Amino acid sequence: MGTADADNAKGLSPRQQKWFATARSSLEKETGKTLDEWVAIAKTCPETKTMTRIAWMKEHHGLGMNRANMVMSAAFPTGSGWDQPEKLRAGVWRDPQATAIFEAVERACTALPDVVTGQRKAFTGFSRNFQFASAKPIKGGQVVLGLAVPPDADPRLTEPKAEGWSERLKSKLTLASPADLDPKLMALIEQAWEAS
Repeated sequence: MGTADADNAKGLSPRQQKWFATARSSLEKETGKTLDEWVAIAKTCPETKTMTRIAWMKEHHGLGMNRANMVMSAAFPTGSGWDQPEKLRAGVWRDPQATAIFEAVERACTALPDVVTGQRKAFTGFSRNFQFASAKPIKGGQVVLGLAVPPDADPRLTEPKAEGWSERLKSKLTLASPADLDPKLMALIEQAWEAS
């Protein structure tokens, strides 16, 4: 775990924590309803799937994506969200070979100061103020590493295509072994961290 992880069970950077607090506090001011009132409305939703519930809230009540998601998450907690990072992690990192690679990435990232590890449904992100790296398993026991550095920073890097992590991650590469974390890649991780 990173030095910033100890008091941060949800894996949110300080900037993300501030954003969520602001979004919650401004909900009533900007919509005229408290979160509890929105939750009561959400519970009338006839939909059963997360994304269709969010679409319903947007279409029928005019909430934007982030607010609709916040309301629906409060109304229908899944028990496998950000509040249970260990459960998410176990679901993502099942393959032993990919897990060994991930653990090497995690050691490299969390050796840097003030790193927050954010476990999500499909990947693990590493942030300081902003996300600077993410790792997700792919078939064959490999790991895709996303970095907040331009693709031209190293010939091994390519542009990501719809990876589902932060748009700040401008490059990616596939790791087949923990040994792929060579000194050049470690320097790129640190470069991404410095910019975050």
